Amino acid sequence: MTGHMLTEEFARIESDFDVELGHAPRQESHESDSYYQQFSLAVRLEARMMATHYEVFYCLEKDTRSRVSQAMEDQIGTSWWNSGKVPAQIISEVQKRIQRETDAGVTRRSADPLDYTTFGELSGIITANWDIFGAIFSSQKAVEKVMSSLNSLRGSIAHCSPLAADEVLRLRLTLRDWFRLME
Repeated sequence: MTGHMLTEEFARIESDFDVELGHAPRQESHESDSYYQQFSLAVRLEARMMATHYEVFYCLEKDTRSRVSQAMEDQIGTSWWNSGKVPAQIISEVQKRIQRETDAGVTRRSADPLDYTTFGELSGIITANWDIFGAIFSSQKAVEKVMSSLNSLRGSIAHCSPLAADEVLRLRLTLRDWFRLME
């Protein structure tokens, strides 16, 4: 147990001070890239700290897309996107994003148009189809409030701004609220 505690403390020190103490093999990462090393230590440490929040939000957004897709498919069928149940404004914005990506000559991120929706648009699909999602979530107003709060927090995470300590706590609490809505 003591050995495990020491290993964890060494790992924390390595992370906090961006040093390698040699107690364990370091996972291969972008840190060996000489270009990465040209960024300031402060920015690299901030990025490492923010990566945790990005990872949480990535999982949340992917999970929400999956829940939306599954619920709509269960109720409407595989062609739910074109069934008239998705607000026209969302479909229009998604088509624009797909076209911009096509025009840029890059590989399409997905064949699924749902992957081109914003987090706010996912909320719009849920609320526009409350007859379906009311069986999953306990309150439409609560879903709107929680998703709005999450979307606000997402801005800092997605646009490379550090979250203040209060906002880290708010993210944790809002995630707890999100999952509580599905109990």
